[in-house]
Parts: sequence; C-alpha cells; structure tokens
Amino acid sequence: MLTTVGSTPFSLLAVIFFSLLISSPSFASESDHKYEADEPVTLWVNKVGPYNNPQETYNYFSLPFCRPEGHVAHRWGGLGEVLGGNELIDSQLDIKFRKNVEKTSMCELELDASKARQFKDAIENFYWFELFIDDLPLWGFVGELRSDKNGENTKHLLYTNKNFVIKYNGNQIIHVNMTQDGAKPVEDGTVYDMTYTVTWIPTTVSFAKRFEIYLDYPFFEHQIHWFSIFNSFMMVIFLTGLVSMILMRTLRNDYAKYAREDDDLESLERDVSEESGWKLVHGDVFRPPRSLSLLSAVVGTGAQLATLIFLVIILAIVGTLYIGRGAIVTTFIVCYAFTSFISGYVSGGMYSRHGGKNWIKSTILTASLFPFLCFGIGFMLNTIAIFYGSLAAIPFGTMVVVFIIWAFISFPLALLGTVVGRNWNGAPNNPCRVKTIPRPIPEKKWYLTPTVISLMGGLLPFGSIFIEMYFVFTSFWNYKVIVYYVYGFMLLVFLILIIVTVCVTIVGTYFLLNAENYHWQWTSFFSAASTAIYVYLYSIYYYHVKTKMSGFFQTSFYFGYTMMFCLGLGILCGAVGHLGSNLFVRRIYKNIKCD
Repeated sequence: MLTTVGSTPFSLLAVIFFSLLISSPSFASESDHKYEADEPVTLWVNKVGPYNNPQETYNYFSLPFCRPEGHVAHRWGGLGEVLGGNELIDSQLDIKFRKNVEKTSMCELELDASKARQFKDAIENFYWFELFIDDLPLWGFVGELRSDKNGENTKHLLYTNKNFVIKYNGNQIIHVNMTQDGAKPVEDGTVYDMTYTVTWIPTTVSFAKRFEIYLDYPFFEHQIHWFSIFNSFMMVIFLTGLVSMILMRTLRNDYAKYAREDDDLESLERDVSEESGWKLVHGDVFRPPRSLSLLSAVVGTGAQLATLIFLVIILAIVGTLYIGRGAIVTTFIVCYAFTSFISGYVSGGMYSRHGGKNWIKSTILTASLFPFLCFGIGFMLNTIAIFYGSLAAIPFGTMVVVFIIWAFISFPLALLGTVVGRNWNGAPNNPCRVKTIPRPIPEKKWYLTPTVISLMGGLLPFGSIFIEMYFVFTSFWNYKVIVYYVYGFMLLVFLILIIVTVCVTIVGTYFLLNAENYHWQWTSFFSAASTAIYVYLYSIYYYHVKTKMSGFFQTSFYFGYTMMFCLGLGILCGAVGHLGSNLFVRRIYKNIKCD
C-alpha cells in the first residue's frame, strides 16, 4: 500500500514521477547489480497460485511455508509492478555472493490438519511459486502427485529441499536456476526439515545477455510467424491495389463527366437524369452526425490510442521494456497521460467543424470515456480479487496514484488539446453546402445496409492480425516463463492493421454512399471497430481450446481483461477507419460541382 506523501498535490505529483522513473528498467536494480565477495544477495519471494490460472495469485506466505523471523522487508518496484500483482518479500535466507552453501536448514515445518490440507489442495491444483534473485525470476512447484504402478493410492508429496545454482561473471549475477527434491508425503503431525543449497558457477556470458535465457526464440520466431507477416503484407498489397483500381477508376469516369464543358444540352440533361449513387447525396453527406459529441470523443480517443501504441512499441524495441517487472504497464500509463493532448486536439477540431456548441461536455467525454470504461471493468475485477484475497487486487493507494495522474496530467492535456484543436483546426471546410431538408434514403438490398457493412468491415483487419493475437494471448495467458519480446513483429502487424482498416473502411463507405445513404460517419467507425468483435470471439475460442483455465476468478479476469483490450482496439480501429473515410469523402466531393 502507498502512504500519503507531501503536503500539496504538486509534491505528491513529484513523488509519483520519481517513483515511475525508478521503476523503469534503466534504474530498477538491486543497487547497481554488482557485488563484492561474500556480500549478501537477497532472495525475494513473490507469489503463489494455480499454474493454469495466471491471474489467480496469492501472497507467498498464504501457504504455510517457512516464515522469516522479525521485521520482514517488502520491496515495491513501481506502479506497473503493483498493478501486475507482485509483492516481493525478503526470505532472509543466508545467501552470499560466490559463497557455496551446503544443505542448510531453513526451518522445521510442523503440519497440523489445517496446514496439511492447505498443502494438499495446493498440490492437487498444481500450485507454483515465483522467487527473484537480483531481478531474475525463479519458478517452482509446491509439490507433486505420485501414484503407484496401478494408478491408485495417490500421494501428495511436498518438496522439502531447494537447490539454487547461480552463475556469475566477475562481480555480476548472470543466470539463476532452482531445482527441488526431497519429496515427502504430506501428513498431519509430520515435522519436515526444510533445507536449501547454493552453488556458484562462473560463466562467460555477458551481463547484457543475461535475460536471453527467458526468451523463447523457437516459439516466437517460428516459420508460421514469418508466414503470417508475409500473408498480411500480401493482403495489404491486394487491398490497396483494389482500392486504387476499382474506386479510382470509377471516380475518374465520374469526374470526367463533370469536367466536360463542351457537352450539348441534350447530353447534359441525359447525364443529369442518369446521375445516381454517391453524387446524389452531396447535399447531405457533410450533415453533422447523430451524437456528435460521442463520435468526436471516440475518434479523438482512438487517435490517441493509435499514437500511444506506436510510441510504446517503439520504446519497447529501443529500451527492451520486457526486462523490467511492470515496465510495459508503467510506460503505457505514463504515455497515455501525455498523449491525451492528441485526443483533445482531434476531438475538439472535429466537434467544432461540425458546428458543436457544448465543447466542455465534449472535452469531459473525450478525457474520461475510455479511462472510466476501463475503471468500471477494473472495479468489478478488483472486487472479485479482494473477495478471493488475491494479489491481483489493486491497493487503494495505487488507485489514488492512477487517478491523480489522470486528473493532473491527462485531463488538463486533453483540455489544452481541445482548445488548440478548436482554434487551429475547427473552422468548417466542407466542399459541399449542406441542404436544409434531409434527403430521404431509398430502400436498398440487405448487403448494402449499414449494419451488414459494419459487420463485414472487421473481417479482413482481423484476418491480418489473428496469428499475432495467438502469440500475444499465449505469452500473456498460457506461458509463465515465456516473455513476449518480438515487438518488431508487433510494429509490422500494427502498421498492416492500420492500412487494411483504412482500405476496407473506404470501400465500405463508397458502397454506402453509392446506395444513397449519407450516414457514413458512424458506419465508417463501426465498420472498422467491428474488428474487436472478432478478436473477442477468438478469445472465447482460445479460452476453451488453448488453455486449461478454470474457476470463477480466472474466468472473470480473462474475459474482463480481454474486454478492456477489445474496447481499446475497437476505438482505435474505429477512429482510424473514420479518419481515413473522412479524407476519402472530402477528396471525392472536392472534385464535383456542388450546388
């Protein structure tokens, strides 16, 4: 939990920024990762939980392990680490740099009926635990189930000895590994001698490469990963070629018709009588959309999220953020706060161009819509985590810190962006004048309705990213010891998603306008945002087929976090699709003679 610091909001904000800085991988360390001979090395215990349920984690000492005596040191590594459900506690084991330790007793553990039942339940549910030495993680299981040759008489065995093998280069720790043995049956009234050994081994591996052992190169750089990138790239070429060949060819013929100045009266009348499609709605196509403030808010937020994702990916590539615990989450929150200016600028300019008057309402909606949607989902998940007593529960002090970042950084920047957007980019500049009386929309075939166009619009963008979704989901939900590090792949997939989304949305907008339906603004947004629907459907398939998750806790967290992700993805894609369609619509109506 965080304590109150400072006497003013500004001093509190300064402390927050200092905390965020020290939690980044550039500063987060046990001193400077350099040790003298026989200098103490801390073994931190973190959390324990069912192996198949990544988010269902509890305090390490929620199981009756050997507890340290006296004052117990805790370590808080930053905002992202707390949000990630980490709580590091000093184990107080006597480990010194380059000093081997023969089998030594940690404690004598006596089990009563309650403690034996706890260990048996943990072993049945394949409980694992996480430790840290010099910021390097270690994993192990509490025990194992062992049956006789006939598969009967299953015994619960508790590991009573931990063997730590630590590799060092000079005065720095490079690799850590842990094996367990001494499995003994869990029985009420039994006293166990819990022991450990430490072995130090020199290595020539450099400190800069010490984290590579946690990166699964065969998994992430599998041939199918490269093939998916190539397949998505070919889709981009096909779609951009389709848009250029079909749409521009058709539009060029329409432009030529308007540009002819030597037509006789009969030819001109024939052309006018034959006019149909997108040309007939030029007096309504720039009519302000329904719920203008909401559309402006989601488009502005989507533009911010697109910038945010691009920025975080670049920082992850340059700064190897995957090394630090919670560094990605911390970076995401800080960058979100500082990119709020973009959401205000885009939203404010769009709202003003369409004649919106209540710009304060639009600003508040832009700054708070996505954060408060995530807060609502997070509040429900946090309530569940508190009920279960899980480390996934976010402390109240951390929630206060996040709120202060939003209130003192994100909201003021969104307000500033709105003011700048209204003044610099808020003047109406529609190529065609909007008529007073709206044109009636004729009945069209079912596949030209906004609902069908919206649902079909998300298929191709989803097809361009679903392989990458598998790798992201697997690293986050299924593998505890595999770290997602291929952010170069993610950057390519993200750029491909943007291009595919723009192309597909432009095609859908053109079909809608040809059906003489001028309500393209929301349709273009939902056509791109529907990508998130298919991602969520894929997550349901992934949950049932690719994972072994179980229980109300983990199911709630899986679908809750996925919903947050899909909300952000939907708003991002919707904004990109709308902005692309807006440029397209303005471009085509700029070249015709509007009345």
